[in-house]
Amino acid sequence: MFKKILIANRGEIACRVIKTAKKMGIATVAVFSDADRDAVHVEMADEAVHIGPAPAAESYLVPEKIIQACRDTGAEAVHPGYGFLSERASFCEALEAEGIVFIGPKPKAIRAMGDKIESKKFANAAKVSTVPGWLGIIEDPAHAEKIAGEIGYPVMIKASAGGGGKGMRIAWNAGEVRDGFDRARSEAKSSFGDDRLFIEKFVVDPRHIEIQVLGDAHGNCIYLGERECSIQRRNQKVVEEAPSSFLDEATRRAMGEHSVALARAVDYQSAGTVEFIVDSEKNFYFLEMNTRLQVEHPVTELITGIDLVEQMIRVAAGETLSIAQEDVGLNGWAIESRLYAEDPYRNFLPSVGRLTRYRPPQEGRSDDTIVRNDTGVTEGSEISIFYDPMIAKLCTWAPTRAEAIDAMSDALDSFVVDGIQHNMPFLAALMRHPRWRSGDISTSFIAEEYPDGFEPTVPGEADKAVLAAVATAVELVRRDRLDRLSGRLAPHSGDTKSDWVVRLGDDYLPVSLDGKPSLSPFDARLKLNGGEPVEVRSAWRSGEAVWHGEIGGRRISAQIRPRLNGINIAWQGMSVEALVMLPKIAALEQLMPKKLPTDTSKLLLCPMPGLVVSISVSEGQEVKAGETLAIVEAMKMENVLRADRDLVVTSVNAKPGDSLAVDAVIMEFA
Repeated sequence: MFKKILIANRGEIACRVIKTAKKMGIATVAVFSDADRDAVHVEMADEAVHIGPAPAAESYLVPEKIIQACRDTGAEAVHPGYGFLSERASFCEALEAEGIVFIGPKPKAIRAMGDKIESKKFANAAKVSTVPGWLGIIEDPAHAEKIAGEIGYPVMIKASAGGGGKGMRIAWNAGEVRDGFDRARSEAKSSFGDDRLFIEKFVVDPRHIEIQVLGDAHGNCIYLGERECSIQRRNQKVVEEAPSSFLDEATRRAMGEHSVALARAVDYQSAGTVEFIVDSEKNFYFLEMNTRLQVEHPVTELITGIDLVEQMIRVAAGETLSIAQEDVGLNGWAIESRLYAEDPYRNFLPSVGRLTRYRPPQEGRSDDTIVRNDTGVTEGSEISIFYDPMIAKLCTWAPTRAEAIDAMSDALDSFVVDGIQHNMPFLAALMRHPRWRSGDISTSFIAEEYPDGFEPTVPGEADKAVLAAVATAVELVRRDRLDRLSGRLAPHSGDTKSDWVVRLGDDYLPVSLDGKPSLSPFDARLKLNGGEPVEVRSAWRSGEAVWHGEIGGRRISAQIRPRLNGINIAWQGMSVEALVMLPKIAALEQLMPKKLPTDTSKLLLCPMPGLVVSISVSEGQEVKAGETLAIVEAMKMENVLRADRDLVVTSVNAKPGDSLAVDAVIMEFA
């Protein structure tokens, strides 16, 4: 077994590999760029080596720097994580030439399967069902348009190298092919150093289901069940689960056997994933093979009990798989939610900045559920524009799918992140979405359910009662604490007013105490909005970020953030400003004039911190709705800003190369 390995990656996956290496008694070496000097993975590793400037192309994507770090530290093997150099055969060969082991498949398998164009050719030759498409290199937009017309719309333009939703565009017409080709090629070049593209038929409303395989150097290969990855946005997976609620045992076995046959054909030696799209009739089509550890591997680990990183290390060290196919069992259900630094209320545009508060839920087993949080950040960490916007992968396990979803809902409500915008409200709202909970999903789920983008969840009447109860409990505990600190009351004297009004946004809800409450811990019967008394219990103390308690016997977790004269409550995708006051104050408060929002309709504001790639218009130009105004790059993704109506440009305030803050004015209109 290896004594020391180097992790050629960063963030949560580097931390994940280090955890298993430590468990196995293996020393670890981290590498870091200028931007990651104070990163968590650097702190966790036994040694750390600086490899260059912040841009990945000058640090993490330079094989020579990784190899030199191995020489300097004596690392015997390299785990590449995912992304970066994980699927570059030339890197694997360069390591082998130095006598350094690559913890992953051999170059033959990487070349055959890691390249999307070559993998489809190989799968076709092996009689594996594939999606119709053009597997040759697409030379330019005109060539792309010609090929797309021959295949038939819609089509998917995809980067041959890499993954993660980058370098991918769906096109429904010739115009979108031309625009999508340029954007996909640019993203592929900046993300993977390879701008080759191919085009295939886009199957409408498929499910994205993948099979985890594991092979060794002694001819053994098994599959570890499937993962459903159909909840996607812009071809980027957002929520994954294992197993799939759609597959039956016969289809699962068939997909597994096809995956193993494909892996055996290339002598696959490591953990890998064979991805399929599956139609409504359970017909499955080979999509691609990822010759690396997948982002969503934790859900497979949770339902099988198999540490995939450990197995990769053991296989790379020459050991024989100790697991046979008949040993693999699927136990319970696991859900993974990807927490991204992006603003769900601005079409999920990237957000950067410092994590002023980062309080994940408690990990481990409780009752019949497990909570796991794979992350590479901590409170005070900087979310940079240079890398992927993922903050954490929150996972839950439970005996059934419904229980796993409920556990995820509670874990998300308990996960406090401040300092940047993030997609937690969307993830929390998704967990209560009826269609998601039913399992009736496809890769077009988000586009169909949120066609105009994600908006804050509007509380229903039952939700308002819960929010009012939480607000009242928080306010009474806060007032009791202030009274005791000021010396006006003896501790828990019970001198509490009986009638209150809770303002939730623009709604005013009467709340009254039924009997004498206990305030530490809180235990009271509340009449909410004129309803029957409800028992409310909580051990929450003033200043805590999360309110945990029971309302009418229902377990509730809600995030509490102080606001002027009140609090903000975040719960299940809802975010509500709450103010608890006496009835006479509420009556006067309703007479106050409302402040109107600032009019920004004649401004193009930068939706996220980023770099201006191009400006497509000039002063005095008339533009039509839908025309491109500017392109801004952030976190390796190019974002096209388009006109939302016909207008005239009166001034352009930014130029290509400018680095802009969020809401910086790019241009003004008449």
